[in-house]
Amino acid sequence: MRHVFVEVVVLISLVILELSYAFAPIVSYQWVVSYSQRFILGGNKQVIVINDMFPGPMLNATANDVIIVNIFNNLHEPFLMTWNGLQLRKNSWQDGVRGTNCPILPGTNWTYRFQVKDQIGSYFYFPSLLLQKAAGGYGAIRIYTPELVPVPFPKPDEEYDILIGDWFYADHTVMRASLDTGHSLPKPDGILFNGRGPEETFFAFEPGKTYRLRISNVGLKTCLNFRIQDHDMLLVETEGTYVQKRVYSSLDIHVGQSYSVLVTAKTDPVGIYRSYYIYATARFTDFYLGGRALIRYPNSPLDPVGPVPLAPASWDYSSSVEQALSIRMDLNVGAARSNPQGSYHYGRINVTRTIILHNDVMLSSGKLRYTINGVSFVYPDTPLKLVDHFQLNDTIIPDMFPVYPSNKTPSLGTSVVDIHYKDFVHIVFQNPLFELESYHIDGYNFFVVGYGFGAWSESKRAGYNLVDAVSRSTIQVYPYSWAAILIAMDNQGMWNVRSQKAEQWYLGQELYMRVKGEGQEDPSNIPVRDENPIPGNVIRCGKVL
Repeated sequence: MRHVFVEVVVLISLVILELSYAFAPIVSYQWVVSYSQRFILGGNKQVIVINDMFPGPMLNATANDVIIVNIFNNLHEPFLMTWNGLQLRKNSWQDGVRGTNCPILPGTNWTYRFQVKDQIGSYFYFPSLLLQKAAGGYGAIRIYTPELVPVPFPKPDEEYDILIGDWFYADHTVMRASLDTGHSLPKPDGILFNGRGPEETFFAFEPGKTYRLRISNVGLKTCLNFRIQDHDMLLVETEGTYVQKRVYSSLDIHVGQSYSVLVTAKTDPVGIYRSYYIYATARFTDFYLGGRALIRYPNSPLDPVGPVPLAPASWDYSSSVEQALSIRMDLNVGAARSNPQGSYHYGRINVTRTIILHNDVMLSSGKLRYTINGVSFVYPDTPLKLVDHFQLNDTIIPDMFPVYPSNKTPSLGTSVVDIHYKDFVHIVFQNPLFELESYHIDGYNFFVVGYGFGAWSESKRAGYNLVDAVSRSTIQVYPYSWAAILIAMDNQGMWNVRSQKAEQWYLGQELYMRVKGEGQEDPSNIPVRDENPIPGNVIRCGKVL
């Protein structure tokens, strides 16, 4: 009888879910993922294309739309797509990472279906398995504000998506094999703008018009400083949050981060115009690495002239931290809803739990691995989401994640942190290494309340921004430093917390948060209103074949 009851609950949940989708607009895509030889940075490389495009097609929707993406995998490897920054409300079944989904096998297809509930902004998608991101397969995501919700700036005349990132000549399978044998990734070979090398990408400007540039760092490891020759940028949005409008001459964009800026095109009474460079150069490295694109005005010469905008000093952390602290939420406007963003007073909510995430390195059988709190993540054969759903308790042991500091020897393990639904959690990312870090939490935005040098302590709370901290999904952590966030755990499911740097992620610097309500260990107690039920098209693998 118990199994019959569970099936009835799941059936009712599916019916309610379909009814909620029925009243929302649907945006559908058919994507074919395949290989293609492309000439990039002066050499041929096998890249991953989507519908024969690199970067892939834009995913374009409006807040509250239902998005359907049917992906055909024509690669020779398993494949998954993840949606960097989309919150997938109570639907981690669609997250597209190895802990939530079985892979789409070669020669097969699978359909993602999710709603961008109460969310707007600039994001991107990318392959999450087998270091495939090093071969491409990424593309831009735009989620527009609903028609009845005012946007806090005049409508731009045009919008451009700019995907910047480091690039390697080596094939992703060669790079993966190098990591598997215990070697680090080499220095990148260049910087791409929208999948192209220096000066191969241009953006057309018309005099006096305003352009919205949606910029994402889709690279593997390198923080990039973005700037435009002789043009200022008005920052208006980052990862779904409208920010206080400030003018910047350059922006540090860390791996996995996205920004929207407004740029006003020049006017000349005589009508004489020239072209301008857009630069992206590496930050916090001991080598120079840069890429260029072009802005072209009507009848302007192809080659820009004049002074080149200077990059910040490579190791000048103070200016980068100062810039990060200057990016603050605009409390007086709405995003996906008409009420102000600042109507949610996060600084007045009692913290129910503090979690310190301390990244480091270890050797396993003489090979390099990365850790969080002394654990280097390894995946079981069955995705954790399926393990949890089918109660395979021999695979997940609740709250086995060690509290920092720990006296345990660093080891391989499967870290899952149990967190109660509706808890308000304080997370501190502690980075003891001479290397900048970048962290992402799937399914959530969080408030970035503080940065600091050295080791975090309780006394640091006194300096937190508890009023207008920016809300985003990816945060940088400077070398020998800490960063603190506050996060409302209001999105049930199994959610990935990872380094956005491909080497660190691939070699174990991640964990999963299992956000569950009371009594959810017993499926018969799950109310209909909680997380979406298992999809009817779920791919099975491992112990649930």
